[in-house]
Amino acid sequence: MKKRRVFVSVIFLFMLYIIENIIGICAYSVRNESCEADVIIVLGAAAYDGGVSPVYRERLNHGIDLYRQGLAEKMIVTGGVAKGNQHSDAYAAREYVLSQGIPKEDILMEEESVITQENLENSKVLMEENGYERAIVVSDPLHMRRAMLLAEDAGIEAFSSPTPTTMYRSLKTKIPFLFRELFYCVGYQWYRIFH
Repeated sequence: MKKRRVFVSVIFLFMLYIIENIIGICAYSVRNESCEADVIIVLGAAAYDGGVSPVYRERLNHGIDLYRQGLAEKMIVTGGVAKGNQHSDAYAAREYVLSQGIPKEDILMEEESVITQENLENSKVLMEENGYERAIVVSDPLHMRRAMLLAEDAGIEAFSSPTPTTMYRSLKTKIPFLFRELFYCVGYQWYRIFH
């Protein structure tokens, strides 16, 4: 009987932990901290030699809007070379941003990353090279909690700015994204404990 109570208690605590993470992800999805900063970091998504994916395009559009509002004078676009592509995701992103009228000298490229953690760690290197300290981080709403945790660990003074025009609009697209983020958030929290 005692073992059963312990087992039930462990399951209950685990479920509370999962619920707390879901609430945290959802809360961060509407948390807009946009303010004056040195640079806007637009986290990468898929791109192709023919251009950026719809998901990345909407992130870039939000970054462009923040730039035009005068919140930062520079933008970092991120993403390495995906399998089958000749150019990096960051290159495709820069070409898109240029097509929207943003000056070339105001766009920095981070072209080595494959995952979000690398997007931010490599962006931190670019920031240090250019004397930047404060960054607005742009991504899809449900991605923001993990992105901000990773930005903190990369040593970036970061401010959350989820894109309002995310391509993940319906429950059919939001729910898988939420559970994917839940998996990665929980995994990263445990990674931090043991590393």
